[in-house]
Amino acid sequence: MTKRELINTLAKKRGVSKREAEEWLDAFTEVVVNEVSGGDKVSITGFGVFDVGQRAARRGVDPRTQAEISIPKMRMPRFRAGKRFKESVRG
Repeated sequence: MTKRELINTLAKKRGVSKREAEEWLDAFTEVVVNEVSGGDKVSITGFGVFDVGQRAARRGVDPRTQAEISIPKMRMPRFRAGKRFKESVRG
């Protein structure tokens, strides 16, 4: 499902205009991005948790030159599905 399809579905389901649904979706994603990039987590009961994970520094290989390179540690956005979400996907 694309963002446009999601907006259309939200608009139909809630009985609002597509513009209102898009504004709501944009506001939601902006809040999640701002909170997670600031180091906080966003927890939606039954759906999941958006937070920040750490990826350790490691050695890698440059695919063009085959030279060994050092990849620094970094923060990565992470989503962990909630129980209800997992159960609905598993069937």
